[in-house]
Amino acid sequence: MKKLLPKILCTFLLFMLLFLQTTIYATEFIWSNYDETMLTSTNENETGNFLNLESGSAILIEQYSGKVLYEHNIHEKLRPASVTKVMTLLLVMEALDNGQISLDTKIPCSENASKMGGSQIWLDPREELTVNEMLKAICVVSANDCTMALAEYLAGSEEQFVVKMNEKAKQLGMNDTTFKNCHGIDEDGHLTSSYDIALMSRELLTKHPNITNYTTIWMDSLRDR
Repeated sequence: MKKLLPKILCTFLLFMLLFLQTTIYATEFIWSNYDETMLTSTNENETGNFLNLESGSAILIEQYSGKVLYEHNIHEKLRPASVTKVMTLLLVMEALDNGQISLDTKIPCSENASKMGGSQIWLDPREELTVNEMLKAICVVSANDCTMALAEYLAGSEEQFVVKMNEKAKQLGMNDTTFKNCHGIDEDGHLTSSYDIALMSRELLTKHPNITNYTTIWMDSLRDR
């Protein structure tokens, strides 16, 4: 595993950094200056695809106020793939803050989690990793198996964790979103919008700035084997 993680070279990390930098814009990254105001549109927004973007939807917001600076089809419902994990990470960080878990909490791997497929670190049902290690695996390599293991540990099952995901989405005003799973593997009805992604990403970064301890890892290793 020591050799594998550097070779993967943080594909998910690069995606996350590009995604977060294009949705959360500011000249200074001082997360403590959080404004509780949710995203608001103004007449000053740039609308329409005058940038000739090939993407079906795009949004740019200002970090502190949440003001929408540029928008293009921001409420179009699309499949979020592994961006789904932004909500999973948000709930994990909240669990850390409220003391439900700590970074040293050992998380077991179920048979279900070990068989996730897709991007993973090949968890074995006989092993346990700490929350710290699992956060690293999720943020660096988009590990579906670690995502599932954490979801099952926090809520008892993936189904109950997804309920919590949708409750949080509703609380944040993510009206274009329906989560069907915690990892983002395509599933009918598992949809969100660029507007809603901006909402949950801003919540994660402003309320839980320590997540950048993981999203800024360039390369690392797990398991001393």
